Amino acid sequence: MRHRSKVCRQGRVAPSPLGAPVLEFPLWADRAKRTGLSLVISLAALFILLIPWITRPVLLVTDALGLRAGAFVSALVLFSPSLTLLGMVGPYAIKLATSRLEGVGTSAGSIYAVSTLGSVVGTLLLGFFLFPVVGSREILIGLGVALLALAVAVAIYEQKRLGRTAAVLPCVLLATIGIALLPQAVGAGRANNYTGGDTLEIRSERESLYGWVRVIDQKKTDLRLLMSDASTIGAASISSGENRLTYQEIVRLIPALAPDMKRALLIGQGAGHMATTLRDRNGIVTDTLEIDPAVADAASAFFGFTPIGKAIVGDARYEIRRLTGPYDLIIHDCFTGGSEPAHLLTVETLSQLRGLLSEQGILALNFVAFFQDGRNAALASVARTIAQVFPHRSVFVSEPGKHFNDFIFLASANPIGLGSPTLDAGQAAWLKDRSISLDEAQGVILTDDFNPLEQLQTRKAEHYRRILVDWFGTDLLVR
Repeated sequence: MRHRSKVCRQGRVAPSPLGAPVLEFPLWADRAKRTGLSLVISLAALFILLIPWITRPVLLVTDALGLRAGAFVSALVLFSPSLTLLGMVGPYAIKLATSRLEGVGTSAGSIYAVSTLGSVVGTLLLGFFLFPVVGSREILIGLGVALLALAVAVAIYEQKRLGRTAAVLPCVLLATIGIALLPQAVGAGRANNYTGGDTLEIRSERESLYGWVRVIDQKKTDLRLLMSDASTIGAASISSGENRLTYQEIVRLIPALAPDMKRALLIGQGAGHMATTLRDRNGIVTDTLEIDPAVADAASAFFGFTPIGKAIVGDARYEIRRLTGPYDLIIHDCFTGGSEPAHLLTVETLSQLRGLLSEQGILALNFVAFFQDGRNAALASVARTIAQVFPHRSVFVSEPGKHFNDFIFLASANPIGLGSPTLDAGQAAWLKDRSISLDEAQGVILTDDFNPLEQLQTRKAEHYRRILVDWFGTDLLVR
């Protein structure tokens, strides 16, 4: 019992009753004579203001650790100091608010109630209102400035009510340092006018809830890219505006497999090329569904996309419940980048999509993965999941012979054959060369209850990022 009740000295770790180490922040509050709550808040503010300033160097250093380890270590380095100091505010505040032992429970309860309420309101306010409008960098800067002002106010209170004559000076000094950091913090990571010699130019960038959306021109190759974080979701010729993504060439042949298509749905609009192609070549009216408003705006401003049918911005799982079919073609194109929206590839999602298809309708799903001689677990899982919903399916590869590729799954309630009379011999041969078979033994059926897709695609996400870093360099991608 004596071992379990032992407390630690300042800065050390004491064993808890459960055997896990705990930091004794309340002990610091009790023993601190010269350091007060104002100093803790001002230090937290200073570390928060440092985050935008040091983000890029930290990301560059941790990039060599890989996608998962790099993200973990960089988050630890960037946020641990400020979060640790903010975690000390509660015990200090309780100490200041408690004048008698009998009032400890009331003081602690009131402070933690306010803290919990503030956390809930802050989360909702940031997530639903401030973040989409302002952005993460500006929010961090605003929070840092607000904490500096609070620290000075608390310092004045401590000096007048607690007799800590040296409380104000350190806070004013730290506030001065924080204000001096503001210009660097505001400009840190901005790339609006970035040019990589004569080859790369960022035409537009915008932060959204779902990523950092940028339009990048590579003039040397006449290529314009639409990117979200480190994912390429659209590519076109700068001079002509024509699509440059190979896998979309397969999708444009789908109407020939099922004639008389009139209406389509594109989930994952990207630059909007597929919707434009279906209209121009086949006269098909296509509704588009894009979760990120920044992507939708970039498609219109830089890729000349004009909505043909309904242009819906929202999460697919929610929006498809509100759509009314039937659609003759549904293109599901949300799995081309580094991350996996796994909730959009489950038995439940595919069942909803099948309910929107016409009797002869076709679902086209694009999926990026390693081939591994047809035994890739992620590909096998996609195939097995589709088979749970659709009795007929075919699989095509975008670029034959490449290990890392786009795989296009076509699924329908009816057989899908390459003998359609509207498909000419050259097109049929082109598709036949890209037809593949998969070994589904390694796959699992993906459901809302069990979906390891993101874990299965970890290697793919890391490889995809390495390709883009090698292509563009960390100077452009890590901002």
